[in-house]
Amino acid sequence: MDEPALDFSGVTLSPQKETVRAFYKDMWDHADKSLIPRIFHEGFTFRGSLGPVLVGHEQFAGYVDYVTGAFDKYTTDIIAMIEEGDRVSGKMRFHGLHRKEIFGVPPSGRHVWWTGMPIFTFDGPKVRDLYVLGDIFGLIGRLKDNAA
Repeated sequence: MDEPALDFSGVTLSPQKETVRAFYKDMWDHADKSLIPRIFHEGFTFRGSLGPVLVGHEQFAGYVDYVTGAFDKYTTDIIAMIEEGDRVSGKMRFHGLHRKEIFGVPPSGRHVWWTGMPIFTFDGPKVRDLYVLGDIFGLIGRLKDNAA
């Protein structure tokens, strides 16, 4: 966890990068599901860093509950963002306190983290598709190390 998160103080982001920032820092860090319709089209597609493939607001809201239920104080550190055309990608670090069983590993109460590389595809001001490749093997290794 030695890479610093981006500091957005005094920075003006493009509208698409601001949506990505809001997705992680406003929506995920506070589990604020009320922001989902503001960020995503109704039938958007999502492939999460922990593996599930979902469609639409309701399924995604369930994923938010699942992740924030498994990890207390769930936080995303935005390490890098890259924008090209209707896409924003980047490098993220997801972390929290392991409080519920996940991937068959019982809760340890300890801090765990994993990295993810999202690709947000925009259709107008909202996201139509989000694909996040996550380092699940790194997370499972940290969960198992912490469970011992």
